[in-house]
Amino acid sequence: MITVHHLANSRSQRILWLLEELGLEYEVKRYERDPETSLAPPELKKVHPLGKSPVITDGDLVVAESGVIIEYLVDTYGNGKLAPEPGTPERQRYTYWLHYAEGSAMMPLLLKLVFNKVENAKMPFFAKPFAKGISKNVQQSFIEPQIRQHLDYLEAEVAKTGYFVGNQLSAADIQLSFPLEAAAARGGLDSKWPNLIAFLDRIHGLPGYKRALERGGEYDIIS
Repeated sequence: MITVHHLANSRSQRILWLLEELGLEYEVKRYERDPETSLAPPELKKVHPLGKSPVITDGDLVVAESGVIIEYLVDTYGNGKLAPEPGTPERQRYTYWLHYAEGSAMMPLLLKLVFNKVENAKMPFFAKPFAKGISKNVQQSFIEPQIRQHLDYLEAEVAKTGYFVGNQLSAADIQLSFPLEAAAARGGLDSKWPNLIAFLDRIHGLPGYKRALERGGEYDIIS
């Protein structure tokens, strides 16, 4: 039995969605974030030394990292679903998006989250204006332009067929769902990028996506 070690409001939500689309049986072990730090609880370190999510167990095998988990599940249990044929140009494009999602798209979104926390962190009153000033300068000069650049790129790509690989849902779309949801929640993604908004609306309406929300529990990033 596959077990998803699922951290609340995290990247692991898309792993639940993938499993639903593949029609696989699985168990969910949900972990709550620390209310003060928003970090994963120490119990996750019993599963993987880094104590991060997503991570799955399949028998004695432990698999971590979203892209690796997706490739493992699709290659092992997919029977040709959700991925193009190996050796084709479509497969190369699919692999690119699997890596791009975390390697490129998430970086400026993560930086925005960190610098927002800096602005709201507890500190001596005299330091607050300096911290806010530095944060705003970094966000306006680097982070926000980077986010817009990635959104413009993704907007143009998804406009071609409505999906990122071919004209139907693939595991690459599932991988890209999290950075796009994060961008909608805190990165400024709005009606200026209509094709990305349409993509999110489309995937949020899928039965498999809805079933994954039921299995995983509250998912605040899309609220």
